[in-house]
Amino acid sequence: MSRLGRGAFIVFIVLRYGLDELVLSSFQKPWIRLLARVLSVGRDLRSPRAVRLREALERLGPIFVKFGQVLSTRRDLLPLDIAEELAKLQDRVPPFSSDIAVATIERAFRKPVDTIFESFEREPVASASIAQVHFATLRSKSGELREVAVKVLRPGMLPVIQKDLSLMRMMAGWVESLSADGKRLKPREVVAEFDKYLNDELDLVREASNAAQLRRNMEGLDLVLIPEMVWDYCQPEVLVMERMHGVPISHVDRLRDAGVDIPKLARDGVTLFFTQVFRDGFFHADMHPGNIQVSLAPETFGRYISLDFGIVGTLTEYDKEYLAQNFTAFFRRDYKRVAELHIESGWVPADTRVDELEAAIRAVCEPYFDRPLKEISLGMVLMRLFQTSRRFHVEIQPQLVLLQKTLLNIEGLGRQLDPELDLWSTAKPFLEKWMLDQIGPKKLWEELKAQAPHYAKLLPQLPRLLHDYLKQPRQGDARQLEQLLAEQRRTNRLLQILLYLGMGFLLSLLGLQVWSHLQLY
Repeated sequence: MSRLGRGAFIVFIVLRYGLDELVLSSFQKPWIRLLARVLSVGRDLRSPRAVRLREALERLGPIFVKFGQVLSTRRDLLPLDIAEELAKLQDRVPPFSSDIAVATIERAFRKPVDTIFESFEREPVASASIAQVHFATLRSKSGELREVAVKVLRPGMLPVIQKDLSLMRMMAGWVESLSADGKRLKPREVVAEFDKYLNDELDLVREASNAAQLRRNMEGLDLVLIPEMVWDYCQPEVLVMERMHGVPISHVDRLRDAGVDIPKLARDGVTLFFTQVFRDGFFHADMHPGNIQVSLAPETFGRYISLDFGIVGTLTEYDKEYLAQNFTAFFRRDYKRVAELHIESGWVPADTRVDELEAAIRAVCEPYFDRPLKEISLGMVLMRLFQTSRRFHVEIQPQLVLLQKTLLNIEGLGRQLDPELDLWSTAKPFLEKWMLDQIGPKKLWEELKAQAPHYAKLLPQLPRLLHDYLKQPRQGDARQLEQLLAEQRRTNRLLQILLYLGMGFLLSLLGLQVWSHLQLY
C-alpha cells in the first residue's frame, strides 16, 4: 500500500470510529470544539469513546496496536477510561501464517527449517504486535537435544512503520500547536521515543543482547530466571533462546496449590524491580503478566521467569539519584523536599512557590499512606499528580515514560498476587540502603579509585602547565587560567579527602588498640 493509500485508509478509520470528534473535542479553542460537533452529525457514535479508540487501533494494524499499548501508560496524556481500555490491547494480536514464519527462518539461516531443528512446532504459542513465538528442539554441537523457543519477526514491518510514524509525527505537531497542554506534554518527543522503541524491537539481536545483560545483572540474586540466548541462531529477524518452563503469573490459584509462597512472591517482585532500576539502571520494561512466569522446578522453585526483552529501560546516575531522593522523601512524607527536588531539577519553573507545590503534593499523596495495596490505585495517584502538574506547569520527562509504565505493571502484578502487600513499606528499606550506598564511605572509596588514574596523570603536569601559562603574554586566553584553577581546586579537594581518610584510618587503628588494652584489663 502506498503512503497516499495508507493515509486514506487511516482517514477512513478515523471517520468510521469517530476519532476526529474524540480528538477535536479535547481542545480548548471554541472553534475547534464547534467543528467537532458539526462533524459528528449523521454518524452513530453511541459506543464509548475508549472502546471506539481501541477498535480503531486494532483495525489500523500492529503498529497502531503497539502505539496504543505504549500510550496506555501515559496517564498524563489520557483520561483514565481511555488508558484502561487501551491497556486491553496487550497480547491481542492475531498470529501471522506459519508458512511465512518458516520462510523467514529459512531465509535468515539459508537452509531448510527441518535441517536446523530436530522438531519445529508450526502452531505459534504466543503472538504480539511485532513477532510471534514457536517451540522447537535443537541438537547441540555435542549431540544433545535442547528445547528452545524461536521468535520470528512479523514480515514487512519496517516500511509500514516508517509510513505510520511519519503520520504520527505530523499529528503530534498538530497537537503541540493547537492544544493548550501541547508543548508541556511533548507529543513529538513521545512519538520519537516510540520510534526508538519500535526500531529496537525490530532488531532481535538487540533483544538478545538485552536479555544477556539482564541475565548477567541478575546472577546471584536468586529471584529471577532469564533464558540463555543461542547466539549461533540469532539474527535480526529470528531469535532462538532457551525454552523456559513455568506457570504464568496470572494463574495464582495454580501457583498457590503448588505450594508457592504468594506473599513472598509479591515482595520479591518489588525487590526485583527496584534492584534493576536503582542498582543497575537497566530494567525489563515490559513486565506485564504475559511476559512473567513462575518456576515450579525443584531447583528453582518459586523464582520469577522473565520473557520478551524487546523493551528495556535505562537510567543515568542523575536520574537514579533524583528518583531515589523523590521516593525516599515520599516514603518519609517529606513533601517539602519533593517540591524542592522538582524545582531543583527544572521540572517546574524556578519561580514556583515551594509551599504551594508542597501543599498540592501533600493533598494528593497523604490519603494513601498506611493503606494496603488493595485500597491504593497507583494509577489514580499518578493521575492526580499529573492533574496537579498541569497547574504548576510541570514538564513531562520522556526518558521516564518506561519507568512509569513498568511501575504500573508492578502495581498490577502486586495487586494480583497479594492485595495486602504494602508497596511503600516493602520498597522503603531498599531505597534507604541504596541511598546510603550512594553517599556512604564505600561509594566515596569507589569514586576515589575510579578517579585516581586521572589525578595521577594530572598531578605531575601541574607545574609545567603553570609555567607555560606564566610565560604567555598577559592578554592570553583567560579560559586556560580558569581551567587550570578548576583542576587545581579539584586536586586540592582530592588531597583533602585523602588526608581525612588517612586521619580517620589512623584514629580507627588507635581506637582499636585502646579497646584491646581495655579488654585485657
